[in-house]
Amino acid sequence: MTYAIEAEGLVKRFKETEALAGVDLGARRGSVLGLLGPNGAGKTTAVRIFATLLRPDAGRARVAGHDVVREAGVVRAMVGLTGQYAAVDENLTGTENLLLIGRLLGLPRRAARARAAELLDRFQLSEAAGRAVKTFSGGMRRRLDLAASLVGRPSILFLDEPTTGLDPHSRGELWDLLRGLVADGATALLTTQYLNEADVLADDIVVIDKGRVIAEGTPDQLKSQVGGQVLELRPVLAQDLARAHTVVAGAAGPQARIEGETITAPVKDPELMPAVVRTLDREGIAVGELALRRSSLDEVFLALTGHRAEPGAPEGNGGASVRDDESEPRNADGELRKAVTGP
Repeated sequence: MTYAIEAEGLVKRFKETEALAGVDLGARRGSVLGLLGPNGAGKTTAVRIFATLLRPDAGRARVAGHDVVREAGVVRAMVGLTGQYAAVDENLTGTENLLLIGRLLGLPRRAARARAAELLDRFQLSEAAGRAVKTFSGGMRRRLDLAASLVGRPSILFLDEPTTGLDPHSRGELWDLLRGLVADGATALLTTQYLNEADVLADDIVVIDKGRVIAEGTPDQLKSQVGGQVLELRPVLAQDLARAHTVVAGAAGPQARIEGETITAPVKDPELMPAVVRTLDREGIAVGELALRRSSLDEVFLALTGHRAEPGAPEGNGGASVRDDESEPRNADGELRKAVTGP
């Protein structure tokens, strides 16, 4: 199979920290590859290598068949990158930001202006095009940032936590835009702190931890690996919670957990639920709620890494999250430093 984005044995070290320890992955053309992992797993490091912003210490990375080190100039002409922070000039208008990028890419003034107008319309920013970006909402800035990454008509997109800090409505708008881009033939590598985002958008998922790939497959395949369904049980009496947990754990194994007033456990054996019900009845434990549902990626993440994704987004939004890579070089403000390597 020919991959649009491919890594073989990718290694990157920052002093004593091995951010990537031999990563293999591939993104099929015209698809979204979700790259998930806990804080410091190496996600952003991988993205920056693919985007030619970092050189690997070992291994190979290719984009559309081009080596990211030996053919960096070719790769840069084919890709668009949207990082964790909107990389737009707040003092310029929306039009001026896109026009500037078009001119830097070598477009004639008329072509750059036409491309800016086209993207502003596509991203529903035409009415605000003449306003300074500092007056934009967070969602508008992220849409403009994504539009900026498309000025050069890239066929491959690297989206490093593009919806960080956005409200659910703005995230949904960005999801729709990404679906449209992929439908038009683009390939995207997406890292995200929202696991439901990967579940909705990704055709394939690679999970990395401590710089190594620990699982890969479609969302449904990963869910099936840890149990395609989840048993949820709440006893009528709170004092029966511990006993009910013992019953469920006896049938489902140590992955049975108490979460608040509810017990959850992955289900691989279809006979587990009736067995639990019979045992609870023998023990005289009354059940208030009992349900069987599909596994979520959050539960996959828990099973693979041993803990849930970190709650909370950097700007205070709720929901499960996986934060960016602590191993990356940072400036005094904690922001990722930009480092461009030549071909």
